[in-house]
Amino acid sequence: MNPPQRPAVTAYVALGANLGDAAATLRDALHRLDHTPGIRLVKASSLYRTAPIASSGPDYLNAVAEVGTTLTAPALLAALQAIETAHGRERPYRNAPRTLDLDLLLYGSARIDSPTLTVPHPRMGERAFVLVPLSEVAPALVAPGRLAAVQHQTIDRVSPDLTLNNQEHEP
Repeated sequence: MNPPQRPAVTAYVALGANLGDAAATLRDALHRLDHTPGIRLVKASSLYRTAPIASSGPDYLNAVAEVGTTLTAPALLAALQAIETAHGRERPYRNAPRTLDLDLLLYGSARIDSPTLTVPHPRMGERAFVLVPLSEVAPALVAPGRLAAVQHQTIDRVSPDLTLNNQEHEP
């Protein structure tokens, strides 16, 4: 007899890359997310270009994905880190340029503060590259005042031909 299935939780994942073919990397990361057991891609934002914050290097491409998952938050984090590793992610120093960065922003209504995971993501409210794409996929989660607080940060929506996926994901 199989153990009972965990109920699905809605989670939000920030995606970013600024090394190599960042657009292709983000598209592949979405594909890998959707094909990881226990994760289903629901929706992805447009692709946005932003300058690095507290770092140097090329501009980033960023997006946010809404996923449904039956994984626990730590297991989802491990899946995200495995996708980063598959794309050659290294962590030589804080805010280093990266081939792929996947951050768990929200996991249902959970509040988690452990040595390996903090949810909601502690700096998401300070970053236009998170709030703008998050407001695209889940407008109710981003209060207008929060967007106003980051309006000084430059963020540009990339042309529609580089959009990841603005439509609901077909099962």
